Amino acid sequence: MSLQSMNMAADVSPTSFSPAPRFATSYLPSMPPKMHRDAAAYPRAMQTAPLTALSGVVVDGRQPPRFPVSPRCRVRIQVGDTNRWRLPESLGGDLLGSSQALKSIQAPFNSTMTKIITAEYPVTTVNHDATKSYEFQSTEGHTRPVSEQEWIRESQPKTPPPSQFSSSSHGGRSRRLPSPLPLNTYVPPAARTPTPIDIFHYHSKDVNNRSPLGPDVLLNCLGTNWELHKPYLQKSATMTALLQKAENGPKEERYYRDPLAATLDNYISRSGFYTAEYKEISQRLNTVDSAEMKRREDMASRKSFNEPSNIMEARTKNMLRLKLKIKDPLVTKHAFAIALGNLYHDEINVDDVDVVGVLAAASALKFKDLEKKCTEVMMNTIKSKSVCAYHNSAAKYGVGLVTNACEKWLELNLIPKLSVQIQLRELPLELLQIVIKSNRLFTFNENAIYKVLCYWIFLQNHPNIQLMPSMSTVLTYFNSLPKSSSYIEREEGQIYAGLFMSIRLHGVLDTKQLEDMLKMNVIPQAWVLKTLNLHYQALQGGGDLPSMMSFDRDAIRTGFIIDQEPQYHADIFSLHGFHFELKASRVGNGQSTYQFYMQRLKPNDPTLSFRACERQTFSLRQDREVRYSIRVQCIIKGQVYSFSTGVLSKRFGLGSKTSRSEILTLEGLKLPIYVTYSLFFPPS
Repeated sequence: MSLQSMNMAADVSPTSFSPAPRFATSYLPSMPPKMHRDAAAYPRAMQTAPLTALSGVVVDGRQPPRFPVSPRCRVRIQVGDTNRWRLPESLGGDLLGSSQALKSIQAPFNSTMTKIITAEYPVTTVNHDATKSYEFQSTEGHTRPVSEQEWIRESQPKTPPPSQFSSSSHGGRSRRLPSPLPLNTYVPPAARTPTPIDIFHYHSKDVNNRSPLGPDVLLNCLGTNWELHKPYLQKSATMTALLQKAENGPKEERYYRDPLAATLDNYISRSGFYTAEYKEISQRLNTVDSAEMKRREDMASRKSFNEPSNIMEARTKNMLRLKLKIKDPLVTKHAFAIALGNLYHDEINVDDVDVVGVLAAASALKFKDLEKKCTEVMMNTIKSKSVCAYHNSAAKYGVGLVTNACEKWLELNLIPKLSVQIQLRELPLELLQIVIKSNRLFTFNENAIYKVLCYWIFLQNHPNIQLMPSMSTVLTYFNSLPKSSSYIEREEGQIYAGLFMSIRLHGVLDTKQLEDMLKMNVIPQAWVLKTLNLHYQALQGGGDLPSMMSFDRDAIRTGFIIDQEPQYHADIFSLHGFHFELKASRVGNGQSTYQFYMQRLKPNDPTLSFRACERQTFSLRQDREVRYSIRVQCIIKGQVYSFSTGVLSKRFGLGSKTSRSEILTLEGLKLPIYVTYSLFFPPS
């Protein structure tokens, strides 16, 4: 055997432990040549331009240099799908330019760019099988390019096997690189959400700037230290009591052991990661009492005045430490910061989005002026999204004005507004029962109350639903329940029986609505059959219902809302063969004068529709005694005003003089206007 053949056999011997040099580096990409500085100036200028523009004008006011325009390198203001910014000048108030600059900075590398930067192409990938199509390595999760050092460090195994390159270097699969760290996106300082401490410092910054001594009270509450000033704490009865108790009781002065202890405790107390108990333990371990401090007087006297230990020692010695425990879940750090900040202002300011928490904090601090301001804000901002939260907090903290205002708002808007909002689920059972039993409740008809109760029960049984369901969904849900008994007769529905007993079922006059009640099986079928029996008796008895004796409990209600032009409304109300037209109209030159009345219609009255004349029943009685009431309600300057004719009685005939009721004329009304007509047929 020749010497050349022996050398070739040695190269492929399985006992060889050191791979050949050509295999050791064949899978690594070759180092690209360094780009000339002048050639890289243009892309570097384009990359730094949005950062320079976002940083604003420098101190000397000079504009940053722009890359010179040349035929080869043309500077473009906008480029690409995201219209990225390419000019270094300060943006100032250019909102569109700021948006483009932020897009340019936050734009990640796409898959194509990642493959180009990481040099992932067939030449540098271990994929030498000519019979198979080339497959790119997975770039899932790659958000930045990988450097050469990182690639080598992560790809090389710590203890390679002896036959790693001799047996599987050609046919083995390439190793998948770990996903690199994500890019750091640029967040402007103005976009950072303020912390509760930031909010409090914003309110107290004027006092800190004027006061040469700084804060003199350190309040520990809700796991946070609040630096306060004594003169401004007199507005709070709770803080005044804490001050008197602390000043009259024995004081224990504590000092930090050394500068390291002062720095460590200051970091722990300002951090939001540690609990209040841990902060208290840290402060106790890092400080010493007066007796221990006396033994260190000689050492402390030799220290420089500017050392952290002396500075923190004087600050701790001069500040009065207070501790307040609040267990109310409605009192958040954000709301507590606003409440403390209002101690420093003569004119109290509270936003409606924070008013619930601020009222809870004001109640804990016994800050009467702030409680009055919260009451005023609540009275003026009651709406569907806030009425339940307002009523809950007002009832909890004894604000009767807000409680009554919320109940009056619900009496008007439970049916027309809250019934179509997802916030209906937040209405408590006790409050709902109070509202539907009220004589001032506005409703379009009695069936509308039944539908609201079904919606409310559906939302209570489906707390995770985020959108208001349709009536067909509610109907399907109740129809899918067992038919052995009605819903309110089962164990889970017995607590809702009182709600449905408050409905005046004899006021549901449409047979289709009664048929839906039978299908849903929410109330017992005996209730629906009793209602049908009452209607049949009334038709045969000329409208008389002997079992109905109380007007407040048995009168049938119908209503409408006037909220836009034309400010004129007329409805037809039919009851047991008698037909009435309910009217409301604006009269005179005044813009807020309205008249409300009702009149009986003849069988051939043109106001009636052809279907009503053809299909419905008409009573031929010349007169019919009717007890009725007209109630008009509106909201003026946040207050609910109610006007009523009271309960009146009249024998309605078919003549022009006997067919019309008394006219209710009102001035100064504001839209929307809620009008409710209540009718009751006494036994004749």
